[in-house]
Amino acid sequence: MTNENEGAAPVNPIATVRAVLPSLTPAAQTIARLILDDPASVARSTITEVSAISGISEATIVRTARTLGFAGYSQLRFALAAAVARDTPERLVPGDLSPDDPLTDVIAKVTRAESQALADTAAQLDPDDLASVVDAVAAARRVDVYGVGASGLVAMDMVQKLLRIGLPGHHFTDAHLALTSAALLREGDVAVGVSCTGETPDVLGPMRAARRAGATVVAITNNPRSSLAGLAGHVLISAGRESAFRPGALASRISQLLIVDCLFVGVAQRTFDASDAALRATRVALDDYLGDAHRRARTA
Repeated sequence: MTNENEGAAPVNPIATVRAVLPSLTPAAQTIARLILDDPASVARSTITEVSAISGISEATIVRTARTLGFAGYSQLRFALAAAVARDTPERLVPGDLSPDDPLTDVIAKVTRAESQALADTAAQLDPDDLASVVDAVAAARRVDVYGVGASGLVAMDMVQKLLRIGLPGHHFTDAHLALTSAALLREGDVAVGVSCTGETPDVLGPMRAARRAGATVVAITNNPRSSLAGLAGHVLISAGRESAFRPGALASRISQLLIVDCLFVGVAQRTFDASDAALRATRVALDDYLGDAHRRARTA
């Protein structure tokens, strides 16, 4: 997926700015942070006003807008105004999580952040890109999924779902095992790398090996300009702004799981007869096991 489709501006400019922020030049990052801090103010400001506030030249502001996928500053400004309008009514509980928040505010803030991450991910998840990945996974001899930390949990979830419909998959959180597996992939196999930043070394290494081996390489990442996205033949963009509690990978994990769920359902649809038979068989096996366990418990 790219954010600069010909003639098409990003659906959610604020999510786009947040995703590409780490890969921007220092001057462009200054403009991006102005947008993220107060998108409504930027939407109301002329390019001359933004230049005066930021200390960045008008020419650089225009280049930044184009880097973000817009024809120019005017188009960026209008898109921000539309995004701000969609975000009303105003947040009931504004701001990031803080150590002294009461739990009522924690619930409200986490709910809003994760709901927004899901909405942003759905808005920018390209159905054609998703369909290409669905086709590749449905036809794959084998699917390897790489991720560490919270992204490793997403990798585990994806493999568990594929297993339930009878598709061979493996998840790796250990870099050495991941590299070993990736080197043995071949054409027709699929390698999926999950990384919010797209710069996780333990994911990039196996993905490079999988690409050299001829596997289809898929990235799930927040950053479409990351090293991971550059390696992949297919990129599925997640969204989610993290707060001061970033080590918990709250919103980013939820958005990655949404992509995995959509991918899983798409694959199950493509392979409906086989998937349905596998789901029935696994359900019977689990029911039999639980029934035996309950009977043993009653007679103990």
